[in-house]
Amino acid sequence: MSNLTKLFRDSFHELKDVKALATTAMLLAIAVVLGFYTLQVTDFIKIGFAFIADEMTGMMFGPVVGGLMGAAADIVKYLVRPTGAFFPGFTISGALSGVIYGVILYKKPLSIKRIALANGLVMIFVNICLNTYWLTLLYGQAFMAILPARVIKQIVLFPIYVALFYGVSKIMGKAHLFTMVKGERA
Repeated sequence: MSNLTKLFRDSFHELKDVKALATTAMLLAIAVVLGFYTLQVTDFIKIGFAFIADEMTGMMFGPVVGGLMGAAADIVKYLVRPTGAFFPGFTISGALSGVIYGVILYKKPLSIKRIALANGLVMIFVNICLNTYWLTLLYGQAFMAILPARVIKQIVLFPIYVALFYGVSKIMGKAHLFTMVKGERA
């Protein structure tokens, strides 16, 4: 338990670093822009790219910064391009996603297994369970009626999201972008 406390404390201290704040602000802007671009595969499945910036923030700066950025990204995306009614539940989901990414990826070696674990937890607990619940509250549909389609969607998206994040993070690592932001700590 003390490792988890230290992880959150270290992440909180990232908020005092100007480079970390500037990078988080840029990743927030990237998340907003990437939120505009999705690939519509089928009527129910669309591949979004904003998760990359959310996951990158959690990986680089931890669960506190990741959670704050996830919540801020949800609000800013809505302010820039509102689609439907604003619902604070999705802001909670964005924050929780950032926290999960930070807990699993922050200050740990990058591996496909770790990325798969982080994305799997987000997909199960946030996308399937929590977001499905938010949709039932918003639209009055039965939870079990919309759950199967949402599960299938997440199963299809899982390997795509893992491969996308792994590829992007490897390219950024080869370009030494992480060491440029983190300095000697990386």
